[in-house]
Amino acid sequence: MLLEVIATTAEDAWLAEQGGADRIELITAFPEGGLTPSLGLVEEVRARVSLPVRVMIRPHARSFVYSRIDAETMLRDVRHIAAIPGLGLVTGMLRPDGAVDEELLTALLAAAEGLPVTFHRAFDEAVDLAAAYEVLAKYPQITDLLTSGGAAIAPEGAELLAGLIRRSASGGPAVLCGSGLNADNLPDFLACTGAERIHLGSAVREGGDPRRPVDPAKVEEVRSLLHSWKR
Repeated sequence: MLLEVIATTAEDAWLAEQGGADRIELITAFPEGGLTPSLGLVEEVRARVSLPVRVMIRPHARSFVYSRIDAETMLRDVRHIAAIPGLGLVTGMLRPDGAVDEELLTALLAAAEGLPVTFHRAFDEAVDLAAAYEVLAKYPQITDLLTSGGAAIAPEGAELLAGLIRRSASGGPAVLCGSGLNADNLPDFLACTGAERIHLGSAVREGGDPRRPVDPAKVEEVRSLLHSWKR
């Protein structure tokens, strides 16, 4: 099973690696849902950890519908990040009608020059989740879909997540389950959904506070739980 942990600093990333995380999602502005980090931070994290790192591409937290100027900003960020070896990207975008913005998506994928991409929880605000998944499944470069199953938190979207996980077995992005998961509710969630990729943020931080550092002991607790999980 894959355990991805959110990092907002280079120290977070290092602590997550010490605790046994498999991958880092690097963001800034955690309370706002995550925005694009600085290039200095991206470079420092890449230098400090050996784990795979996926970098958020999101210029603001107003919505997942982006203007032409927003799109140009995102493309510039992608090109800069693609020049740093050994990274992946996290992004997501919708049209005003709630469908995936394929025009912007294809432009960003081209600028990423083959980097692996996670489509983030913009998916959960799509007007038709099944249709949105079929769109994403057309792009092999999109390896992961971060989603709570269209619900506020993943445990509430467990039924839909289980369906998406079954659908992904036929091809398409792997389902990365995130939001509201923790060491206490993971066993029931795993049993219900068959999830094999878990994304954690506040649950592995000191005091469960998104503004506090990653707690490697909490990461290790979840890593141990996932390692020992039996279907």
